[in-house]
Amino acid sequence: MSATLGNRQAQDALIQAALLALALIAWEALSSAGLIDPFYLPPPTRVWAALVQLFAAGDIWTHMEATFGEAVLGLAIGTASGCALAIVAVAARPAFLVLQPIMAALNAVPRIVLAPLLVIWFGIGMASKVALAVLLVAVLMFFAVFTAIAQVDRHLVERVRTLGGDRWLLVQEVYLPSVAALMLSSLRVAVGFAFTGAIVGEFVASSRGLGYLLSFAQSSFNAALTLALVGLIVAFVLLLLGAAGWLERRLLRWR
Repeated sequence: MSATLGNRQAQDALIQAALLALALIAWEALSSAGLIDPFYLPPPTRVWAALVQLFAAGDIWTHMEATFGEAVLGLAIGTASGCALAIVAVAARPAFLVLQPIMAALNAVPRIVLAPLLVIWFGIGMASKVALAVLLVAVLMFFAVFTAIAQVDRHLVERVRTLGGDRWLLVQEVYLPSVAALMLSSLRVAVGFAFTGAIVGEFVASSRGLGYLLSFAQSSFNAALTLALVGLIVAFVLLLLGAAGWLERRLLRWR
């Protein structure tokens, strides 16, 4: 069963790689034929050259370290705080009455618009970018964990209690398995949110980071550099998504 699934995943990956290669070849051919204006959409070879130049200059490592650190730290703090607040909201009714409207308001308002305010509060350094990433991730994880706990089968809970199960057994055998699946699935979405928070924060005000470089590329109308940076960011996100997927498969093997 697992071997068949592995073969299918390998075949899907090959098909996706082939489709990507065909798209890049078609893009390059259309640019060479003059059907695409290179000022607005440079061919892949120019984008690759811009990416190589970034790494050749050497400064890109500092910017990558800043963005990656902000995103990972925001992801970790946001996940932990969102899960903790959800558990508190479920366990204590007064806490639910306080947290639910706050989280609902944050979820309704695009948190990106808070970026300038966070820069005013925390400055243009790392703290404001991490804070924005935490806001984006925490709200997502709060609702994911809260919903997962609320959807636990009450009949199953009553059966465990009837058989003499204590609170720890309920948590270990009922709540954790139910919450883990939805939480780990939401973690994949949270990865993108964390990078969004870090990069948007850098785009608003920063002295380093990939968002800072994107702002520079935009101000200089350098489409090749912009696409190179976007590709680099996508690669980072895919790397973290792969790690989240591996973690999900490891922790949910019992399913």
